[in-house]
Amino acid sequence: MINAVKIGIVGCGDISGIYLTNITNMFKEIEVIGVCDLIDERAQNAVEKFNIPRKYKDMRELFADPAVDIVLNLTRPYEHYGVSAAAIQAGKHVYSEKPLGASLEEGQKLRDAATAKGVRLGGAPDTFLGAGIQTCRRLIDGGYIGAPIGATAFMMCRGHETWHHDPEFYYKYGGGPMLDMGPYYTTALISLLGPVAAVSGMARASFPQRLITSAPHYGEIVNVEVPTYVTGLMQFASGVIGTIFTTFDAYIAQVPRIEIYGSDGTLSVPDPNTFGGPVMLYRPSAKEFKEIPLLFDYPANSRGLGLADMAAAIQNGRPARASGALTQHVLEVMTGFGRSSESGKHEAMTTSAQRPAPMPVGLMKGVLD
Repeated sequence: MINAVKIGIVGCGDISGIYLTNITNMFKEIEVIGVCDLIDERAQNAVEKFNIPRKYKDMRELFADPAVDIVLNLTRPYEHYGVSAAAIQAGKHVYSEKPLGASLEEGQKLRDAATAKGVRLGGAPDTFLGAGIQTCRRLIDGGYIGAPIGATAFMMCRGHETWHHDPEFYYKYGGGPMLDMGPYYTTALISLLGPVAAVSGMARASFPQRLITSAPHYGEIVNVEVPTYVTGLMQFASGVIGTIFTTFDAYIAQVPRIEIYGSDGTLSVPDPNTFGGPVMLYRPSAKEFKEIPLLFDYPANSRGLGLADMAAAIQNGRPARASGALTQHVLEVMTGFGRSSESGKHEAMTTSAQRPAPMPVGLMKGVLD
């Protein structure tokens, strides 16, 4: 019988629904025992919909509960540091939504605090653990494109103010296309190609203000405080050279999500904001891209997979795949583009992270070890 690790959730906003659905219905090694939110109605709705045993009056009460093993931090990006730091001080393991923090300094402080307290720190995104990118990992490791030489990644859209119900925070501290969507792309690249040694970037805010045209804030003006057009170069420790481009300023583009270029072929990686495919492989002998069947489990939206893996890692004394080392390295890479843009110089990375272990095959769905 599996002894489930107990989860307390801080933040019951939009993203919490898929976490609660998957933890409740899919993952066997974790169990939500309580939630809290600054808006009490949200927490109450979660309690009722998912039959959660307890609603805490605030996060301090949650942190004080000895039954909580891991705090799942689902607050907004600019709140991640404060919530995670307080949970760590209370002696709790922490798994945070992306990004780990809004700055490199916040990420370092969280890693240092977790080490001092002897607790685990990890976080999203965990999409790289899904069937799509894990299949890509198998193809790269199996030599199907030969030696990796280069990579490209593109995330292009016109921003969130035309459809999101509360888009302002995307343009404030902790927001912008790189910190919002960049974690998916950067984490996928590092999981496939290894750590980054140095970056170079250029960034700007193309439009100083944004007009919200979605309800309920229709007609409101948002003052933009972060770069919304970010381009970067990455020198991987392996020698691979990668490019990444994220923007909230372009209406549409015809570019791949991620491509990996090798000495013997090209690999088209699926959208890293998803867990599935398609995975497309080009080999010179075939003279065209061919779709590769997914070789791993979790092709559907499996958010919470990294949290379940962290819980299994704690119980079995192994490294977690969506670890603090990985999330901190991703944060340094992403923020490094901005520092490089300001200084006009390359930014050498001070952190590193080994490629997480491949996902296992043959296990019961919802069980990680």
